[in-house]
Amino acid sequence: MITFLRSFSHDTSGAVTVDWVVLTAAVVGLGIAAAVNVADGTVQMGDNLGTFLETERPFIQNE
Repeated sequence: MITFLRSFSHDTSGAVTVDWVVLTAAVVGLGIAAAVNVADGTVQMGDNLGTFLETERPFIQNE
């Protein structure tokens, strides 16, 4: 049993998998954070455009 525990504690074959899981989670988290920030700006820009089109007369060529 002692031999098994020693070999288990020195085995690093799963360490790369853990690293990839952590890195992938970080990339996904950053992607979600970026998407949230872009979505907020997009909604605000859409609201501003809607207000502009309701209050101003858009330029119409050859009127």
